[in-house]
Amino acid sequence: MVIGFDGSRAFDNKRTGTENYSYQLLKALAKIDQKNQYIVYLRTQGQALQGWPGNFKFKHIEWPRLWTQGGLALQTFKDKLDVLFVPSHTLPIIRKPHLKTVVTVHDLGSQYLPHMHQLKQRAYLSFMQKVQLKGATKIIAVSRATKEDLIKKIGIKKEKIEIIYEAYDKNTFKKDAQVDSLRQYYLFVGTIQPRKNLERIIRAFAKIKNEQSSPSDKNLVIAGGKGWMSEEIYKLPKKLGIKSRVKFLGYVPDEKLSALYSNAEALVFPSLFEGFGLPILEAQACGCPVITSNLSSMPEAAGKGAIYVNPASVEDIIRGIREIGGIREILIKKGFENIKRFSWEKSARETLDVLTDSY
Repeated sequence: MVIGFDGSRAFDNKRTGTENYSYQLLKALAKIDQKNQYIVYLRTQGQALQGWPGNFKFKHIEWPRLWTQGGLALQTFKDKLDVLFVPSHTLPIIRKPHLKTVVTVHDLGSQYLPHMHQLKQRAYLSFMQKVQLKGATKIIAVSRATKEDLIKKIGIKKEKIEIIYEAYDKNTFKKDAQVDSLRQYYLFVGTIQPRKNLERIIRAFAKIKNEQSSPSDKNLVIAGGKGWMSEEIYKLPKKLGIKSRVKFLGYVPDEKLSALYSNAEALVFPSLFEGFGLPILEAQACGCPVITSNLSSMPEAAGKGAIYVNPASVEDIIRGIREIGGIREILIKKGFENIKRFSWEKSARETLDVLTDSY
């Protein structure tokens, strides 16, 4: 069997959610599958390709714009594929007739929070979600919440959707041996954009600072690259008089994130919407307790190892921060138990089952 794999995001220098998913899944498939042949399609030439097994072939597709709809689409006619796997939302509209396709849907954020997505991105994703997904042979949803969204919002038949959870890199994310017992900060990890709810997180810290009975003088550390509609988020700490207490680190590579998680008082992650919420698992693996939202996929990912808050309420976010001190060690223990449910090998085996069943 010949499997085409859209690897256009897998080897980015600054991988975040979807890029990490593509890369880790590809690595795990290479470990477990020596039987099938893989053609991995790349957007950029010279991307890394040493040490992969012989059944993995990499092809660079030179295509300046609309890479998926042009370059990848054309390649489906050239190569003798049995199935094409795209680990993100978008399939080629025009592709080889009768080619089996599997696509992973990470979230439907553009449906739930349209004002927090670029107009061009919103229009494109809306078209892809409503038209293309119905034409896919199989769909992988990264959470039960995402599967329910696909059924309710897009009208996909439930039999067509398989739930396969994401995971975390066990070699990278683990408790740091050099842990600072003072834990001088709370941590947020993610792209700086409105859907991550950073405005309410910062307002919660401003209110805590101004209260005489404040339980903490710890800083807020924000690790993540600049995203869409982020200008006001960067300005807010100064407006609220806590500029010295909020540290924007920019994009932080995974190998440095582990130490940040390990030394934080807690991960504060009350996002407005997530398809899965990978920072939750990364934090738990590093012995960092989690404060997260009581909606979308986040309870599904965090299990019993988190304090849940209403992300629309600054006061409830403050309540979650206050509660950490009394149950921190309990949450850490429950977090370690929770992450046992997730591994990239498990995700790869389940994905391979979907790919072979589709054929």
